Parts: sequence; C-alpha cells; structure tokens
Amino acid sequence: MSNLKMKEAALIYLDRSGGLQKFIDDCKYYNDSKQSYAVYRFKILINPSDVVELDAELGNHILHQPLKAAEVFQSVCFIAVKTLSLIGQLQTETQINIVLKLTHLPPLPSYGLDLCEFPLDYTSQRFYMMQGIVIAMTTITKYTQGARFLCSDEACPLSKGFQYIRVHVPGATESATIRNDFLCNLCASSLQEDRKFRVLGDKQIVEIIATKALRAFQGYSNNQPFRFQSLTIFLRDESVNKMNIGNEYKIIGIPTCVKTSQTAVCIEANSITFCNSKVPSGISDNFRCLLSLTSSSCWKFTAILANIFASQITPPGTYNLLKLCLLMSLVQTTDRNKELEDCLDILIITSDTLLIDRNKYGTGAVSIQAGSALLAKGGICFIGDLASHKKDKLEQLQTVLESRSITVYIPGKKFGEDIDQQMTFPVQCSFWSFVDVDSSSRRNAQKINTLIGQMDCSLIPANLVEAFGLLINCNESSPCHPFLPTVQHTLNKAINPEGLFYAASRQFTTEDFEKLLAFAKNLNVEFSLEAERMTHGYYLASRRIRTGSVCGSKLSASALKYLVFLSEAHARLNLRNKVLKEDVLIAALLFETSLTLKYGATVFCVAPNAVFPFELYNEEYLEQRDLYLTQCQQQLEQFIATYGPGTTIFSSDE
Repeated sequence: MSNLKMKEAALIYLDRSGGLQKFIDDCKYYNDSKQSYAVYRFKILINPSDVVELDAELGNHILHQPLKAAEVFQSVCFIAVKTLSLIGQLQTETQINIVLKLTHLPPLPSYGLDLCEFPLDYTSQRFYMMQGIVIAMTTITKYTQGARFLCSDEACPLSKGFQYIRVHVPGATESATIRNDFLCNLCASSLQEDRKFRVLGDKQIVEIIATKALRAFQGYSNNQPFRFQSLTIFLRDESVNKMNIGNEYKIIGIPTCVKTSQTAVCIEANSITFCNSKVPSGISDNFRCLLSLTSSSCWKFTAILANIFASQITPPGTYNLLKLCLLMSLVQTTDRNKELEDCLDILIITSDTLLIDRNKYGTGAVSIQAGSALLAKGGICFIGDLASHKKDKLEQLQTVLESRSITVYIPGKKFGEDIDQQMTFPVQCSFWSFVDVDSSSRRNAQKINTLIGQMDCSLIPANLVEAFGLLINCNESSPCHPFLPTVQHTLNKAINPEGLFYAASRQFTTEDFEKLLAFAKNLNVEFSLEAERMTHGYYLASRRIRTGSVCGSKLSASALKYLVFLSEAHARLNLRNKVLKEDVLIAALLFETSLTLKYGATVFCVAPNAVFPFELYNEEYLEQRDLYLTQCQQQLEQFIATYGPGTTIFSSDE
C-alpha cells in the first residue's frame, strides 16, 4: 500500500509540474522513430521541496534512496505508456530508464559534502551537494547506457524478447553493465549480449578541489610543480562539456567508491550549477570617506591608494609607481566572460604549464591538468624571473599572451586513439613577471650602447617583451625607493611578523582593499568623447615619431588596446563609470615610460617618475603632484597638436 501511495503521488507530481506532458512528448519522439530500442531514457526534473510537500515518503525516497525512487517513477511511466499507447515498440518495464534530475537539495548541513572533511560518506548512496573548482578534465569518451541480453539456450523462452535489460546506475563501472558471466534465471544458461541494441552515451571525468584549498595556496611560489588532492566527478550525457577548468561549481551527486588502479571516492554528478562571482554591494566606510575628501581631484584618490597599498609588505610611500600599476592590473582583470583580452599584463610564463598524462581513467581518457594560468582565472598568475625560463617556455608564454588561450595537442596513438585531438582553454588572468638585469650572472651580457632612457632587455626575446602590456623599471637604489624605510620594515617584520606598524595598515585593512578591488573590477566604464580623442591622438602621434623609413613603426598593433586598458583601469580604480582625459594622461605617462624603456626617449620626453614626482607625505605634496600632472596634460595636448594628425575625424588607415 505504501508503494502504491508513492506511485499515485509521483503521478500527481508529474501532472502538476508539467513533467507528464514532457514525458508524453519524449515518448512521441521514440514512437515516431519506428525503431526498436533496448532502453528508452527519460529525464524527469524533480523539485524536492514540492515533492516533500505533496508526499513526505516519496520525497524522503528521492533524497535518501534515489535508486528506489527512480523505480517508483519507472513503474508510473511504464503504466502511462501502456495505458495511453505512447510507444508501440516498448515491451517490458525494465526497458524504461528513468533519470531523476534534482533542482536543489535542502539547505541543511547533512546534505553538504565538505571536500576538506574526512571521512567522506560514500556508502549511503544518496544525494549530496558539494562545491569546488575544476582543476582537470578528460576528453569525452563513451560508456554503455544500457544493453540487451538474451539466453544462449534457444529452447529457453528468455532467448527472445526484452527480459534481460541492464542499465547504468550511479557509481557502477562499465563491467557492471557489460559482462560475459551473467546467467539466465530460468535455465541457468549463460547470457549473451545482443550488441545491435547496445545504447552508448557520453562520459567525461573532471577533478575538483575545495575553494578554500586553492585560496590557502594563493601566492605560494615554488620552483617545483605540485598538485592538489582532488575529488573525481563523473559527468554523463547532457552534463558533459558543461564545466570549464578554473571555474567554480555547485554539484549535486551521489558519492561512490570506485576501484580502478586505486580505490577512490568519486561523485556521480546529477546536476551542475555555475557559481557566479558575488558582486560586492560597496566599499568600506574608510575608503568612502577618503573618496569624498579627494573628490576635487581626478588623481589624488589613486595616488593615496598606491601609497598605502600592501603596507604589510612594504612601507607606505615606497614603490608607488609599481603598486599603482599592480592595482590597475587587478581592477582590469576579471572573470567575466565578456572579453578575454581585457587583461593588463605587467612584465610579469608559469612553471607548471598544462600537463597531459595517461591516468587511472583508462585508455582513451586523456586528462588535462590545470596549471597556474588556468587556476588564476579572474586574478593574477605570478611567474617570477623570466630569465630563469628556457626558450620553449618563453615561446609558450608569448603565444598565450597574444592569443589569451592555451591549446593542448593530444597525439592519438599515444593514448589509444586513431586520430589526434586538441583542446583549447581560454586564459582569463593577468600575468606578472620580472627580469633581474643586475644579477651577477647576467651583468656582463648587457649591452652598453643603449639610447637615452632605454633599458637593456636583450635577455628576453623582444616579441615577448612586446606581448606584455606594460614595462616598469623598479630600481631599489633610485631616489624614489630609499633603502632605509624598507630595511626598517624588514627588521620590524622579523621581530613581529603579525604586527601593523603604520596607521594606514590599521585604518585600511586587507579586507577593505579586497572589497574595493572587487567593487572596482565590476564597474562598467565608457570613454568620454574628449578622452577618446586624446587616446587616439596620443597613439597616432607616438606612432608617427617612432616610425622609421627602414623598419617601420616600433609601436605594436596592440598598443592602442593597452592604452584603452590603462585608461579604463585608472577610471575603475577611481570608482568612476566614465573615462576622463585625466585617466588618459596617467595611461599615456605609464605607456610612454614603458616605450622609453624599450626604445629610448623621444620628443615627448617623460621623466621616469612622472606619475609620482614627489614623495607623498601630506596634502601639500598631493597638491604639488596635481599641479605637475596638469602641466604634463598640457604638454601631452601640445604633443598631440604638433605630431598627431587630425584627431576629430580619422581616416580608415589611422
């Protein structure tokens, strides 16, 4: 009686939810095909809350005994097919394969599976919800959804018909569905598969790690590659290709214990939901107050941000130019699937590029492992000293910087396939790296005959230098970076590693900066007309004075793109939706400084410390900086008027 009551509840739920009509439509597809199938597969969308409200026992079965719940719906669907004559070819109830797809699970701790907790429950065969970041995935392979078996004794009644149907259930291996040692229940003869009725589906395997595990290793730098302990997720049929490396997902599935080359806990995925990044509602009160106090200037807020940024690592007032560029790179880098090229790289390759390995998933299943570049989605991939990498790695980095993607070539013969394959993954992070030109091993190799303002970058291929959006000279011994504050800071940190030695560190915390950057990077900005004209004008003027009769223009085709990115980043850092000409000035000064380091100075001569000409001690120095930048803006406008072609109307070539 209990089973009958659940079947009635299942029918009522299907009718109320629209699932019955969808089932009838799916049956019509099978019936119209006029083809006899061994297995007829149906997906039924289940809202557990609605089912529990309708019938608690059926809801309990769905949540805690999903395989038995599927049998209830299987029986209901078979009766519907026979009663309404929906599929003429269907003979037995076992031919119906019901897949229950859950919309969600109750938001209770007992339904969550924390990947950082041990041991994992893989014996209850019920649904859990887990959340993690994809770090590896295989190519798509085939698995057996269902198969028909017949008794090998022709005299046996079960040597015909569809009495022996085997279908895949969550957690089962291929050998559980297809094997040669099954026996007939009637005569004990061996069963043989009728291969022409085998139904194949798509299968993909991904590996995920807990989000907090990745965060624990953010900023970790080691020359030796390492891998996270991961959890294996099996994706089947409509779920394949729904996950991307580097993205975070919520997964509803059934934990199982799979024995391959080693026993491992795996998850048979039921439903997948992409976790969107939370857009912060605002910034801290301290930053809001600072923004209000500096609202009269387009430059003061970002100057103060650069001055106090990372005060736990370096004293306020040191490396301001570098810190401003890092902040601009951070706000320009996002995981929005809008434009992959909207990242700002600072001459700043990863030591663990993508690895291809033949693994525990068997022949044909090639696992692609994520390196730092893919796991840094929406953030920064710090590479270290470029000069420490070999030529082939530098060439790979250049390709990634130019295409914003990583392509992995998979030789078929090596992995048991007839044809070669390739997989391409988008790269949505910014790259930071450095070159130590003063190290003793490289000092003798430097060129002496450099132009005024030019820095020797011969250790790194010129095309790779061009691939970075910005080149910065950070010289510790320069007047802008005095030794003493840094030495004092280092000694203080050695004595008290957790200490906050500056008022800025206490007033503007790391959490405040995180909220600020998260808010800024999600701002949608657009150019004002005068900012757009100034950007194009500077680009054309700079291109003209750096164009020679022999080698052509020294400016790359992407120079205009970088100018736009720098301008947008400065506007975002100012928490504005509109790019102003003051933002373009900062972009032009940074870009011109970068060009000077590469090719030497020109008529638009920019001082190395143009963006921060004075040390920022108080309001007076900020005012002096504003006056200086105003003069720079006038010089930029004069430079555009003198060397740039008409900037109001451009020809197609320009």
